[in-house]
Amino acid sequence: MSNGTITSPPTGTAARTAGSLKVTQTRVLRSEWTKFRSLRSTIITLLVAVVLTIGLGALFSAVTASQFGKFRPAEQASFNAVATSLGGITFSQLAVGVLGVLLVTGEYSTGMIRASLTAVPRRLPVLWAKLAVFAAVVLVVSLVASFVSFYLGQSLLSSKGLDASISDPGSLRSVIGSALYVTVAGMIGVALGTLLRNTAAGISTFVGLFFVVPPLTMLLPSSWTSSFVQYLPSNAGGALFGDVRGVANPLSPWTGFAVLCVWAVVLVGGAAYRMRKADA
Repeated sequence: MSNGTITSPPTGTAARTAGSLKVTQTRVLRSEWTKFRSLRSTIITLLVAVVLTIGLGALFSAVTASQFGKFRPAEQASFNAVATSLGGITFSQLAVGVLGVLLVTGEYSTGMIRASLTAVPRRLPVLWAKLAVFAAVVLVVSLVASFVSFYLGQSLLSSKGLDASISDPGSLRSVIGSALYVTVAGMIGVALGTLLRNTAAGISTFVGLFFVVPPLTMLLPSSWTSSFVQYLPSNAGGALFGDVRGVANPLSPWTGFAVLCVWAVVLVGGAAYRMRKADA
């Protein structure tokens, strides 16, 4: 007969307390939302993205309206009023990508990630919550900025009769698509931050992927690049809102967005693997 003490399962108040402290995805989501909205850098970076989207879109539209008569015939023939008013997206994606990287690397640089992963031992709910909070906020902000940029740009272009309507074929898809593009690009930033765990490395890789490699391919013979350049993240996603400059064989809008999403899924998968397996 054993002399060991038999521990009774928790009942009553103890059981209710244990249940109330259980880590769930919803609670991790609330925690990440609290951290996200409490950072001053989040507000500043999102404001920079909005200013770049609207301000540069208005600038490109105003300059185009005033200089359109001096354009070459080929440039006038390829003019896209919607893409012109949304031209600020090309630059605002940098602010969003940097925010995505900082969302993760900021915790690694301060050591706060150890507290987060201690509270959530399964680890991956933290990554899913960061991605969900980031995507939801960026998508809403980007949608508002895209619609404002579109209508402001078209009002400037209308002085020369160059404007487009939101009901024109492809206009609404381009406006919504530009917000989707920025959101997925930012999620790639979150994935790079999780993979590399270093702010400088994450931002440098994001800049290289979206801003350095695509222009460099334009220096190579088209016979070398025509088969792959359209699959680079910025070129593939840009097809969704008409930004396909320098791409010989652009993808269709939704095929391009699907390719961009594949980039995001692959990088998020790598980030999840490293968060799961590597020490913080």
